[in-house]
Amino acid sequence: MAITVTVMYPNTPGSKFDMDYYLGAHMDLVGKTMGPSLLSARAVKGVGTPDPDTPAPYQIIAILEFESAEILHTCMAEHAEAVMGDIPNFTDVESVVQISENLG
Repeated sequence: MAITVTVMYPNTPGSKFDMDYYLGAHMDLVGKTMGPSLLSARAVKGVGTPDPDTPAPYQIIAILEFESAEILHTCMAEHAEAVMGDIPNFTDVESVVQISENLG
């Protein structure tokens, strides 16, 4: 069954996040290194919450889909150094990652 990997970058006051680098260079790197194992990838930008006075808890969320957790783990075993090593080029925030099973 397909899985979704959600990579969430907290909206930490004073943090660094280079959106142009992330959307251009980093997402391109992820696509190239994961190749056809990556079924889809998109990024969504946090813009708020139901309370207009409360900022979004995450500044950006990446949503990546793979056929299975096994395929994800194989890709990460091969490419984690390149992908993870690129993170300091666009942010100083530690991401929150969740792997989810697609139900419908």
